[in-house]
Amino acid sequence: MRTLFGMILGALLLVLGVYVHDSMQTSTVASGEVAQSNRTIVNWDVAAENWKLLKTRAHEEWVRIAAK
Repeated sequence: MRTLFGMILGALLLVLGVYVHDSMQTSTVASGEVAQSNRTIVNWDVAAENWKLLKTRAHEEWVRIAAK
């Protein structure tokens, strides 16, 4: 149980660390060619859209399974 908790906590800390790192970096869209060395690790708009699609598909599947 402690191992599972440690893995979940580690994943959350990783995501939080990447988000903090990215929030301090300059976007290439905002600054053009100068910001090439400071590109963000994650495109958060794309990640949010993918998360929304995953939640929608999971909900649709749950409704389909629950209707049986």
